[in-house]
Formats: sequence, C-alpha cells, structure tokens
Amino acid sequence: MSRKILIVDDEEDVRAIATLGLELSAEWNVFTAQSGEEALTQAAIHQPDVILLDMMMPDMDGRTTLQQLKTQPATCNIPVILVTAKFQESERESFADLDVAAVFAKPFRPLQLANQISKVLGWN
Repeated sequence: MSRKILIVDDEEDVRAIATLGLELSAEWNVFTAQSGEEALTQAAIHQPDVILLDMMMPDMDGRTTLQQLKTQPATCNIPVILVTAKFQESERESFADLDVAAVFAKPFRPLQLANQISKVLGWN
C-alpha cells in the first residue's frame, strides 16, 4: 500500500534527501512544505498518512505548527513525528506534553526512514 507523507522542513536539502529516501525505499507519495504555514495548507489538501515535522523553523516553529494542526478538524487526527537536531535524552520531558507519535533525531538515515516511521506507527 502506498502511503502519503508530508515532510515539513525549512531546509531544502533535508526535504530532498528525505523525499528521495522514502520514494526509493518505500515508494511512498511524498509532499513537502518549507514552512509551518505551508504545512497547514498541504496537510489539509493532501491528507497525508503521517507528517514529518521539523521543530526548528523560522516564523512558525514545529511546536506552533503542531498546535495548529491539532486544532483543525481536517488535520487533527494525522499522526505527527517531530524531527529535531537538538533532541537529547535529557530533553525528553520537554516533548512529553506534545501530541506526537515520536521524536526523531537529525541527522537521520534517509533509506531507513520509511522503516522507522512504519515501526513507530505499527504499519506492516
């Protein structure tokens, strides 16, 4: 089954590498957004199976984007996986209050990303 995923990151190279990895390893349909505002629109239009959301973005950061996604009826049930370069075990508590499926650390391995997402979400 082909999954739909929305990758939200302000860095073009991160979006490109993640897209390539997911398309090559799992043949998923990948949509991208470079900002929180664009993510809200893309998520409502495409209704992805999961959103991979960068925490650190200018203007609207990942936390604010997540809060907006969870308040909209069209996007509130889409699982979100946060991606951050600043994740340490000691910071796990700061993510505990967020309604997310998981937190992935950057850098990630693009060809293993589909398996990591599938495992977290219980997809076969």
